[in-house]
Amino acid sequence: MAGTDVVVRERGVGDLDACLRALRSVQETDGYPVVWPRDPLGWLTPAGVVGGWVAELDGVVVGQVLLGPAGEGLAADAGLPAAELVSVVRLFVGVAARGRGVARLLLARATEEAARLGRRPVLEVETRAEAAIALYERAGWKLVGTRVADWRRQDGSAAHVHTYLGPVAAD
Repeated sequence: MAGTDVVVRERGVGDLDACLRALRSVQETDGYPVVWPRDPLGWLTPAGVVGGWVAELDGVVVGQVLLGPAGEGLAADAGLPAAELVSVVRLFVGVAARGRGVARLLLARATEEAARLGRRPVLEVETRAEAAIALYERAGWKLVGTRVADWRRQDGSAAHVHTYLGPVAAD
């Protein structure tokens, strides 16, 4: 990956294997997802997805982001009805592609789509994910809540997540 040309485009079924490889590198390095899913391809294709994009660096898929429905927990934290929100999920960039602004571009694309849909983007992030939290805050996202997650860490201990509300779309 000598060049620096990042392309963000719609994710297709043919991208899933490359997304899985990138996700494996992220899990091994950062522990995301905290617990490796029993069905990794299913985890990459959750129900209710309203949009999905991949980032390519020099023609190689290196990361992805999805938009899906916002649950009641996110809506309660955001102080908005779930119908006015869309959730940013499954955002990750493979370890080898980091430091090139790929995650920022993926987050921006998801935020643009949320605006096109007339909804506010919202997301949850584990409280220990410092690099991700820094990305969201640099992009203008606001911390609106912290709660116990509905899943547990690998060791069985309770996980905690922050809820971030994305910026309002510019007119």
